[in-house]
Formats: sequence, structure tokens, C-alpha cells
Amino acid sequence: MIVQRHAVTAVLAATALLLTAGCSSDGGGGEPPGAAGSTAAGSAGAGSPSASGQTGDQPPPAKGSVKVVRTVAEELDSPWGLAPLPDGGLLVSSRDEATITHVDTESGKKTELGEVPGVSPAGEGGLMGLALSPDYASDRMVYAYFTSVSDNRVVRMLYNPDKPAGRQLGAPDTVFRSIPKGVVHNGGRIAFGPDKMLYVGTGEAGDTGLSQDKESLGGKILRMTPEGDPAPGNPFPDSTVYSYGHRNVQGLAWDSEQRLFAAEFGQDTWDELNAIAPGDNYGWPQAEGTSDDSGFHNPLAEWATDDASPSGIAYAEGSIWMAGLGGERLWRIPLDGTKASADPQSFLKEEYGRLRTVVPAGGNKLWLVTSETDGRGTPGSTDDRILELEVS
Repeated sequence: MIVQRHAVTAVLAATALLLTAGCSSDGGGGEPPGAAGSTAAGSAGAGSPSASGQTGDQPPPAKGSVKVVRTVAEELDSPWGLAPLPDGGLLVSSRDEATITHVDTESGKKTELGEVPGVSPAGEGGLMGLALSPDYASDRMVYAYFTSVSDNRVVRMLYNPDKPAGRQLGAPDTVFRSIPKGVVHNGGRIAFGPDKMLYVGTGEAGDTGLSQDKESLGGKILRMTPEGDPAPGNPFPDSTVYSYGHRNVQGLAWDSEQRLFAAEFGQDTWDELNAIAPGDNYGWPQAEGTSDDSGFHNPLAEWATDDASPSGIAYAEGSIWMAGLGGERLWRIPLDGTKASADPQSFLKEEYGRLRTVVPAGGNKLWLVTSETDGRGTPGSTDDRILELEVS
């Protein structure tokens, strides 16, 4: 298989991505509610409840802006996942300490909920993605993705803020297990779509052959019920596998038209932003970046790995916003459906170091988490930080 190489660091994929009609979901777990079709028929995951901005009828402006409003919290240890609470607070996971901390977004006060038992931090593994149950208002469940001694898994825990600090997490209930683990490429991002299904980004754990193996959970985007069963409408019978051929997925987000996008680490040449369609093959390890093989779903944008190394993504103001680790910058990718409507634009280059996670904060605002204390950065006295941004 020939992997195409390009002379620019950020290009738009040439393959047109056709929109196909999808079924609307009542949130009860039926067919995926949106569409981002290409080589596979069917529809992709749904829009974030906090998505804002353009509706897809008109692309956003080619050029945008970013303003850092304030620093919300400082001196966080290896922060990874971020989950906004209905009351305005934030839950943040520490990859290496295996703890979850509540951050008061007004005062910046940090309160440790507790340590998650069973986490085995090493290399790129540890306590990573966080997500609130779609029924959080009634069940108070927090979902987490972490590396154990044997695998990567998803658990859920009761959060009781009325208990003393350090004892506010209930015992973890394992929802899903047996995701391959490694020193590298553990994936780790989890998110509930508006269909109330749980989407999980995994890595191939350094074993490239897993990505093309549809029987393996490595190098995939998984879609499951909140209880960990294969979600109704998945492309492969009795399987949680939603898309495959991924190297290491750490970014998941939906636009206002209920289309799923994912960020993916490349190896040496091209990082990717992909529009996700159920059952599609995203090429790894045969293809890194754009390929001339029609059997692979090409990225809508790609970057030299030194410019991105993308982790979290968020949707706001008609664009995908992508946090770059190695690139130490925030990328804006304006959308026109499942295409980029203009060249990607970067902000905050080398101003705050490595950037791990970005989450919608409502309207034109985002929460942005730095990652200087993950063992690959150069932390200052106030790292790591959560920043509040205004974007357009």
C-alpha cells in the first residue's frame, strides 16, 4: 500500500465526503442520530448538548480568534480528562496520581474527590478520560477510562459531594474491559453522544496489527450502551466496534448537525482530524494521512506531527478546536459539513506549552487544559493549568 506524502504541514483532504440521511434518535439508544458518510453507508454519532455556533447551513469565517480570559486553576498534576458539572464546576483526572479533583470555576479552589482504585499508571497509561452519565442529574455517575495492570477499561463511580474530601467517590463498577494496553497508544477519550451512547477512543497499544483486526478492541472507536453492551445500530453484529484502522484516538467531538469527529496521532508524518462514519476503515497502519486507496476514509485535515500531536477536540462557533501536545498550540478547523472550509489556523503557539484537553464551556467559550507535567513537558511553577478561552 502506498502512503501519500505532501509538502505542506496542514492540508485539506481531496476526497469529498458525502452527507447521507440518518435517523433521528429520541435518546433511547436506537440508530446513531447523525451522518458523516463516506465509504460506508449509514450515519455517525450525534451532536454535543453544549455545541454552539454554525448549524452547517453557512460555513464560519475563514479566520477566527482566541482570547485567554483567565486562568481557572493552577498546579494540577498530569491532568487529562475534564468533565463540566451542571452546577458549573469541573472534574479533572490526574493520569499519574489516579485521582479526580473538583475545581470551583469561580474561585479556583480544588477539592480531591478521591483516588480511583485499580489504576496502574505507566508511560502513556493511567487515569485518563472522564464523562458524566447522560442521567447524571438522577444517578450522579461519573465514567472514567483507565489503565489497569492487565488492560484498559471503563468504569463508573457514584460521586457524592456531601461526603468528606477524599471520600466522595464510590467503588468503581467496571462497565467495559479488555481494551489492549501498552506503554504507549492507550487512547483514553470517552464521551456520551446525544444518543446517550458511550463512545470510546482506543489505541493499538504499539501493536499495529490490532487496528485492522475488527475482532480486536485496539485502534478503534467503540460505541456502547451506558452498561457496556454493543449499542443498537452499530455497523458490525454484536460488536462495540464503530470504526477501525485508527492508531491512537484521543479526541472525540460532535458538531451541531450531529456528526462525529475524531483526532488521531500519526507516527512520523501525518496527524489527522477525521469525520467518523460507522464501519469505515481509517487506514492505519497501511495509510498515515491521505491515501489513494478508496477503501480507506481519508482525513479532512492533516498536520506534520511536530505541529500537532493532537489529543482533545471540541466543537464551538462552527469549528473544531484541537489541542496539540507536541505542537504546543490550539488549532481551529472551520467546517463546512464534513469538510474543512478553510485552512486550519493555530493559536497560543508555545505560550502555555503542551495542550491536552479542550471542552466546550457554553456559547463561544472553551475550557483548555495544559499538559506540561506529563513527563514530556517543561513545567513551570504554576503548571498544569485550566484556562478559560473566548473563541470565534
